[in-house]
Amino acid sequence: MTAAEPMPTPAAEADAVKGEVKVTSHRPAPEATAAATSTGVGRLPATSSGRTAASCPGFSARLTAPLLLGSLLNPLNTTMIATALVAIAHTFGIGAADTAWLISVLYLASAVAQPVLGKLADALGPRRVFLAGLVVVIASGLVGTFAPSFGWLIASRLLLGIGTSAAYPAAMAVLRDESRRVGRATPRPVLARLSFAALGSAAVGPTLGGLLVMVVGWRGIFAVNVPVALIAFGFALLWIPADPPRTRGADGRAPRLDLDPLGIGLFSTVLTVLVFFLLDLSHPMWWLLAPFAVLTGVLVWWQLRRPRPFIDLRMLASNAALARTYLRHGLSYLLIYCVMYGYTQWLEEVRGYSSGHTGLLMLPMSLAALVCSLLGARTKGIRGPLALACVLLTVGAAVLVFLSGSTPLAVLLLAGACFGIPQGLIGTSNQAAVQAYAPPESIGSAAGLQRTAQYIGAITASSLIALAYGRSASDGGLHLMAAVSVVLGLLLIVLTLTDRALRTRT
Repeated sequence: MTAAEPMPTPAAEADAVKGEVKVTSHRPAPEATAAATSTGVGRLPATSSGRTAASCPGFSARLTAPLLLGSLLNPLNTTMIATALVAIAHTFGIGAADTAWLISVLYLASAVAQPVLGKLADALGPRRVFLAGLVVVIASGLVGTFAPSFGWLIASRLLLGIGTSAAYPAAMAVLRDESRRVGRATPRPVLARLSFAALGSAAVGPTLGGLLVMVVGWRGIFAVNVPVALIAFGFALLWIPADPPRTRGADGRAPRLDLDPLGIGLFSTVLTVLVFFLLDLSHPMWWLLAPFAVLTGVLVWWQLRRPRPFIDLRMLASNAALARTYLRHGLSYLLIYCVMYGYTQWLEEVRGYSSGHTGLLMLPMSLAALVCSLLGARTKGIRGPLALACVLLTVGAAVLVFLSGSTPLAVLLLAGACFGIPQGLIGTSNQAAVQAYAPPESIGSAAGLQRTAQYIGAITASSLIALAYGRSASDGGLHLMAAVSVVLGLLLIVLTLTDRALRTRT
């Protein structure tokens, strides 16, 4: 998701020639990714009511409303559960190492589903994929609300990760199709609203989750997805135009999807094995490293053979600046989610705060993230905001090292705020870097890999929390997690300040 722009605002030209519209985009904005890549020639379609682009301004509030509602569900659910983990553990008699699966399974599903569903949206139509994803979200909410055991909660989060992953790539494809229909690039305010919905929902997730747990219990974390998804589904049926017909070849056949199912399966298996190893670092299953290495080798071999691979390894190998961006993004979110989940558990189990009070204590972090996400959208540079964010992450982690059961409330609030500011800056700045370094013809897949790097960082964060806490949170566990975060923060600072590619970008 994006809100920062390191390059000039895109300029689009529409030339009507024999009933066709040609749109050319000069240096598309980062937030456009798939939506603003409307370069190409396509016939000017009529809307469902028979109007053409000449009489329709496009990008109406009705079109964007369901897209915004659908796109906020994934980031909201990644953070909203943070203040419910302790209550869930008490209900089912499990520890922090077990509840970490509720975090990891959603990220594991999202890491694979985001790029896959993005390809499906391009091939089958974004409206179909958007609606199908919302149906899965509704099912996941019902499963989680009435879950009789912890295993059912795992299944609910798996479905939730798949269903919510459809919304963002499908939304970008809808905006891309609208750009083609009206003959102009997607306006920046539309893209900014889509980005802010995702950043804002992730930022307020802990506070909202705490209030839900306090008012209706932890099952409200799952139930709230049902009405939101139903409203988005109804709006989508009414206001998102029908998908354009798929272009057929000269022989009249529909084009192949070319999704690389073997590559997707290998990638999913590699991530799953990695997660199983990481989630029990206190008793490492070393034997898992052997199948992990073998499967990784097979994945690399297969991706290098494919003309259109699931992951373009050749592009990554030849583009060090982009690879460093992925590494920087994944490490940053590892630190952010250590606080999002680990710090909130410590506040409840060690300091004795309720879920509602913990959510309120995280409010300064949420507000700082919201404000800085707007400020980050206005910055022209990449290196400055990233450097500031990395320094604040390191400072915040250092503060956690000295927290204890007697730490004043003001220091607890300050620790959260130190992580809110970088949360608002990192996403937009790294997305701008992806836009700057990725090949224009593969910007969509490059943005998807950025999301995957973020999810892997989150999975690793849940593993670190499980190792540090074990059965329950403690001062010692928090200090161990914070000390590791300080080291990673220093590494982030070095990666950012020594990246020569960032120095040339304004």
